[in-house]
Amino acid sequence: MSEDDDDVITAGELLLRIIALEKDTNQNRDIYAGWLVSQMDLAASSLAGRVAKGRTATVSISKLDFLSPVRVGAELSFFGQVQQMGNSSVHIQIEVWTRDHNQTDSRKVTEGTFILVSIDEAGRIRSLPGQ
Repeated sequence: MSEDDDDVITAGELLLRIIALEKDTNQNRDIYAGWLVSQMDLAASSLAGRVAKGRTATVSISKLDFLSPVRVGAELSFFGQVQQMGNSSVHIQIEVWTRDHNQTDSRKVTEGTFILVSIDEAGRIRSLPGQ
């Protein structure tokens, strides 16, 4: 999968690409949902940190839909875009696309909206730059 594929329409820019490993699976060799959410949070935090020009903290996940299981060995690509900005918060839409091992077709496996706030070094909420 690449961002240039004509048949794959993603939400935003590529933020993270990773291979799902055996240690992240359940007894059926499907990736744990919690592991997938933690990677989505990492991708959202990357984009939020650039928007905030500093430290951020996740305060909410307002919507999360799991569309398809992820198998061990799958290549996961995490795409994100800013949906909304407040005084100190940023809402980021994350989509996860997978390409199974030795396959060429990609499919969306999950999507969600992560809300992060800009914080200072003491952990107190601060305004986003330009707000």
